Amino acid sequence: MRIIIVGAGLVGLQLARRLIEEKHDVSIIEANEERARHVSNRLDCMVLHDEGNSASALEEAGIARADALVCVTDSDEVNMIICGLAAEYNGLLKIARVRNDEYVRRNFQNIGEKHSAMGIDFFIHPDVEAARSTLDAIGHGAVGDILSFAGTDYELGSVDIGPGSPFNGLVLAEFRTALEGESLVALLERGGECILPDGTTKLAAGDRIYLLAKEEVLDKGFRLAGGTGKQIRKIGIVGGGRLGSLIAAGLLRAETGESRQKKTGRDIISFLKTFVPRSFRNLIIIEQDYGICKDLAARFPEALILNEDISDESFVAEEKLDGLDLIVTATDHQELNIITAVYLKSRGVQKAIAMVTGSGYAAIARRLGVDVVIPMKSVVVDSILSKLIGGGVKGLHRIGDGSVNILEIVISPQSQAAGKALKDFRLPEGALVMLVDPTSRAPGTSAEQSGESGGAGYSPGDDFIPRGDYVCTPGHRVLLIARPGAEAEITKIFGEKQ
Repeated sequence: MRIIIVGAGLVGLQLARRLIEEKHDVSIIEANEERARHVSNRLDCMVLHDEGNSASALEEAGIARADALVCVTDSDEVNMIICGLAAEYNGLLKIARVRNDEYVRRNFQNIGEKHSAMGIDFFIHPDVEAARSTLDAIGHGAVGDILSFAGTDYELGSVDIGPGSPFNGLVLAEFRTALEGESLVALLERGGECILPDGTTKLAAGDRIYLLAKEEVLDKGFRLAGGTGKQIRKIGIVGGGRLGSLIAAGLLRAETGESRQKKTGRDIISFLKTFVPRSFRNLIIIEQDYGICKDLAARFPEALILNEDISDESFVAEEKLDGLDLIVTATDHQELNIITAVYLKSRGVQKAIAMVTGSGYAAIARRLGVDVVIPMKSVVVDSILSKLIGGGVKGLHRIGDGSVNILEIVISPQSQAAGKALKDFRLPEGALVMLVDPTSRAPGTSAEQSGESGGAGYSPGDDFIPRGDYVCTPGHRVLLIARPGAEAEITKIFGEKQ
């Protein structure tokens, strides 16, 4: 694909790097001269130092031949204007990063679905994506990173193995003897290295595994690995800005139910998939800005709003924050988020979730003991990539240290894999089909017509972890784990012909 990226900040740079890895033709437009020079020295692609809302710059970047335009400048208005300038080019996919809730509120249908409103095919809202990830983690007790897949009962959770765990010393071929129920160990992190395991891999204390299972099995896996299983009753959020208020609204909406939804109407929170612990009782929001605190108090009368500086040690002691079960640090400063999370855990807070900019800081935060880390820029990049790849790809997620991808792809009738068993063809080295969702068949197709069970031994209509005898059925959605760089080959095997 020929892709033009406008804006070479952290998101633009990371997105371009991953697209270039996949052999896409990338052009970048950046208004800041120093930033443009920095990107030009690091990436093998065309970099133009110019304004993105310049028609001549778009033409020089090859807009007439491009397949997609991605606008990720620091300005919502500029991103939307640039997409508007490109509206005359038929067949061009236009994606804009937009942070303003009001802009997105008028075009809700564009979150996750293509409708081409305002000349923009997809809006990407960074805070919504990060809030979803946070609420997923809270719903599972903040015991590890959680990745949910829409339309399935399975989730992928990171599980840290303790010294006294029955998983310690266990060979993966015997894993199901320790954990009853359908599950799959998809990835292993050990000593800073990500390993795609096989049946001979032996687990050890200190390992972090990524376990694919249904919620009840995953929760049992957390407990067996050495988790405390303590109920989350009191949650604190540090930072009451856009992201912090989204997380608070997601928690309180799920707790107060339909009455609150009727009162507020259809707002941006309705797009958050919330998994809120049933034991949740109290919410405290800590914000240094008095004006933001006044707004939070009006919006969330159920919560305790504290207008304080979290770095003030005396305040932490006076308000007895060490009695919190969970702290979520969601300020605009990632270093403060990490330090606050680590400090409050040292004071007795049971669990901590921290927002960081990218995967580099995420690795540091995890090593310092933060239970769940949300790398916001990576979340945005994954969302954009899932819209760009095409070929039936419905989602792309980077996990671990960023060196492993999860792909969601719908099997095309014209694909190489259609009608074949998994054991009858070769996937790229290290790639593995983790999960099959048979309910995503084409509309109007019956279970019998699609053969949605995937063959003998599979229950019709149920998601399942496939064996080698699974027959790849057009319309089924498959989830694969693979190293970066394998996306093109995987879409060639399972997806639509490009």
